[in-house]
Amino acid sequence: MHTALQYIVIGIIILIILAVAIKLSTKDFAIKENKLIGFLGGKDNIINAECNMSRFKVILHDVSVVDKEAIQKLGAKGIVEIDNQLKIIFDNNSKQLKKYIDEIV
Repeated sequence: MHTALQYIVIGIIILIILAVAIKLSTKDFAIKENKLIGFLGGKDNIINAECNMSRFKVILHDVSVVDKEAIQKLGAKGIVEIDNQLKIIFDNNSKQLKKYIDEIV
């Protein structure tokens, strides 16, 4: 009987640890999103945002105010500039990022 109770306690501890880890990673992602918007020239500089798998495309009023170096430090694998738009390659966070930007812009 003690063995079953020990497994239950261990399971609860693991669930708590997982919940804390998920909450911390979500908070960290929100901080990165806020920084990214700043690096893109602020929310007023963003006209539209789209995503496709790991690629995040953003159309801007003024591309010259973008801090590309800072965006790469946030984890971008690459940035392509075409006219007034940027295509930024992230890992798998592009959909979350677009949703967040749509809420703010």
